[in-house]
Amino acid sequence: MEVNQAKQEHLLALKVMRLTKPTLFTNMPVTCEDRDLPGDLFGRLMKEDPSTIKGAEALMLGEMLTLPQNFGNIFLGETFSSYISVHNDSIQEVKDILVKADLQTSSQRLNLSASNNTVTELKPESCIDDVIHHEVKEIGTHILVCAVSYTTQAGEKLYFRKFFKFQVLKPLDVKTKFYNAETDEVFLEAQIQNITTSPMFMEKVSLEPSMMYNVTELNTVETGDEGTSTFGKMSYLQPMDTRQYLYCLKPKSEFAEKAGVIKGVTVIGKLDIVWKTNLGEKGRLQTSQLQRMAPGYGDVRLSLEMIPDTVNLEEPFDITCKITNCSERTMDLVLEMCNTRSIHWCGVSGRQLGKVSPSASLSLPLKLLSSVQGLQSISGLRLTDTFLKRTYEYDDIAQVCVVCPYMSRES
Repeated sequence: MEVNQAKQEHLLALKVMRLTKPTLFTNMPVTCEDRDLPGDLFGRLMKEDPSTIKGAEALMLGEMLTLPQNFGNIFLGETFSSYISVHNDSIQEVKDILVKADLQTSSQRLNLSASNNTVTELKPESCIDDVIHHEVKEIGTHILVCAVSYTTQAGEKLYFRKFFKFQVLKPLDVKTKFYNAETDEVFLEAQIQNITTSPMFMEKVSLEPSMMYNVTELNTVETGDEGTSTFGKMSYLQPMDTRQYLYCLKPKSEFAEKAGVIKGVTVIGKLDIVWKTNLGEKGRLQTSQLQRMAPGYGDVRLSLEMIPDTVNLEEPFDITCKITNCSERTMDLVLEMCNTRSIHWCGVSGRQLGKVSPSASLSLPLKLLSSVQGLQSISGLRLTDTFLKRTYEYDDIAQVCVVCPYMSRES
């Protein structure tokens, strides 16, 4: 949209054109059967049409390219390019020409001119050309302000501006979900939807983790030496289609043992998305820092390091627990083991575990058995801090499948 100031006769003319890639020419093929009244007339006309593909005249796409007929849509993350030309339409020579291009957004004003130097003189029928580029990083209304100042032969200084208003649209809808594992791992699911009207080639979707994490992409399937993308060889995202990407973040070794530090980390990283549209036009988006809700472990965290998948009925089996002090004080812990209807602990209840410093942890091997078949929940552990006389109970720590070995032998 162009908005002009009050009309005034000027010696110079300003023209602004957006630079975009051309599109493939399309036509609407009209065909009929040979026995119909037109006979082969339509077929001969399509073969004579220079825009059709030889041997595939009924195909809508042709061999020619079409220059853009309008301003078109501009999407967030794309590069806005424009050609600016100032032409001397008069028969006079003008001097001290200065062309300036600014882009006004809702939050800032940017100078896009490649050079702010003054052109000494411009002869009749001559022109000054400039090409500007800008990576669009805001959605909403943008105004391209082109200003021209010059001096006539009579020494009169003249100045005029033109405004070109356009809207920047959102190309992708990005939604994220976080899953906190029993360990310090964090899983991120990113749902990306193409909300434009044309297909996209997803060149790259990666997660740049924060300084405390290492990231592993879970979007490939290992087949031999090379991994195959779960989305296939041609990574196209059709209009309004949605795709899920999965990432696993693990704390770096220097932070893995600092339970108090990892507990409070909410900043995970940011997504970097690169795509291409028709004829290779590239776009790129980076999200802001993604944040999760910090898991509430309490003062003492109990997690499992080792547990068998399947155990036999009424036969003891071993598990290994990890106890981490997530508080900022030293604890003196006592372990109590309470039997449930199906789970029976083996060993002495009420034993001293000793002092555990802040952010420190200890591994605790335990033995137990199940008296009931099926999927059983491991519960009944209790930790007591003798310093503050505070008790922490842990139920539904994990689940284990209990089978009867005698039934397996008979079957």
